[in-house]
Amino acid sequence: MVRNKKLFQLGILLCLLFASTQVTSQTTNELSHKQALDIILAAQKSAETSNVLVNIAIVDAGANLKAFIRMDDSYLGSIDVSIKKAKTARYFNIDTGKLGELTQPGGIIYNIEHSNGGLITFPGGIPIKNNHGKIIGAIGVSGGTIEQDREIALAGANSILTK
Repeated sequence: MVRNKKLFQLGILLCLLFASTQVTSQTTNELSHKQALDIILAAQKSAETSNVLVNIAIVDAGANLKAFIRMDDSYLGSIDVSIKKAKTARYFNIDTGKLGELTQPGGIIYNIEHSNGGLITFPGGIPIKNNHGKIIGAIGVSGGTIEQDREIALAGANSILTK
């Protein structure tokens, strides 16, 4: 009886170990290096056209930094903000400005910006989708007004979509 119980426990342990190795991790390479560069250059061009100095961050599907540019003379404090905007947009698959509407006092997710090591819940972070509507990453822009940041982020995110 004791032997059967030990075999049973060993079997359960092996099943758990096997199951844990079968967990599907999030794919982090759906956004290619070339796409990330194309997006960041399109966003930079939009910023230059608007005469705005910004920091631009691109994260992949796993919210890992894929590309970054700090335009000359842009705010140093905006480096972290742009990265957090991109990560926030990917973590929740939402425009950070829209997320911000839900985080206001009395909102359904008030204070969520204190989670995940700090989130940014104002405009400038946009999920990046492929032509099939699948989210493959996100872009975060910081350094201009929130309207400028959002416009520049949209220009970058939309630049890889074929018409």
